Amino acid sequence: MSGLRNFIRSLVPQRILNAYRERKKDKQRKLIREQELKGEGWTFTQLFQQIQACGIKSGDSVLVHSSFSKIGFVAGGPRIIVDALLEAIGAEGNLLMPSSPNPGYQLDYIRNLNQFDVLNDPSKMGAITEYFRKLPGVRRSESPTEPVCCYGPKAEWFTSGHLGEETPYTRNSPFARLAEANGKILYIGVTLDNAGTSLHVLEDAVPDFKYPVYYPEVFHVSVKREDGEVVPVSVKVHNPEQSAKRKCDGLLPMFEAKGVMKRAVIGNAPTLVFDASKMLETMMDEYQQNGVTMYTPSGS
Repeated sequence: MSGLRNFIRSLVPQRILNAYRERKKDKQRKLIREQELKGEGWTFTQLFQQIQACGIKSGDSVLVHSSFSKIGFVAGGPRIIVDALLEAIGAEGNLLMPSSPNPGYQLDYIRNLNQFDVLNDPSKMGAITEYFRKLPGVRRSESPTEPVCCYGPKAEWFTSGHLGEETPYTRNSPFARLAEANGKILYIGVTLDNAGTSLHVLEDAVPDFKYPVYYPEVFHVSVKREDGEVVPVSVKVHNPEQSAKRKCDGLLPMFEAKGVMKRAVIGNAPTLVFDASKMLETMMDEYQQNGVTMYTPSGS
């Protein structure tokens, strides 16, 4: 289905797509406003209980992708959601969120980038991620294209391997380390189609991956670290032509059937809950045995 949607979108003029997306946003804003006026917003306690019902428990390491608007009205805003997540994982848990400063194609972004400022460049991955990024004690990894923020006792370990990696999903990345740590992934109001970063771990883990996922040019930019040190780095970014062929949500039935994923609800938002280790293991096995990838969810 996601492949068909992508094909249809490729035929529709951009101005019409933008108008359609804006109408959807207006509808969501109206629903949130109605919730607020009726006093039906989500509370800390309700969100905390829903997060626990997802199977999130004390000591867990959890990567959260999110759409704040899909959750509905929350008095207190993103802070309440982050507080509920932190309460659920406890003092021994680790909370991770993507914090890319780029909301669009990596190639367009990198061509115009001179320096990524770890401390000051905002996250463009939604309101919850930007609030989380600025919290005291949060560490941010130093990939110029796919930085990840983390809070918890293992924050240094999760984020420290990203600097200098030519691609952002290697074994030293927070995405791969989450699988190593037997962590979990929450997709709150989003799906693999618009938050599929963990799927790319497969592409960096397999020697000679059979699809040209990276643009052939290597780009040279700099990273300004939190302490002000400026470090030159070389990076590759995704090839837009190959990216257009993604059918990420086509993998959901396989993940669900193999016990990798379950469905839940947080606020008003449909939520997917993944076991990160099983996700990577399943992707590796299915790729090697059946040719399954995000470009070929039925195998090849």
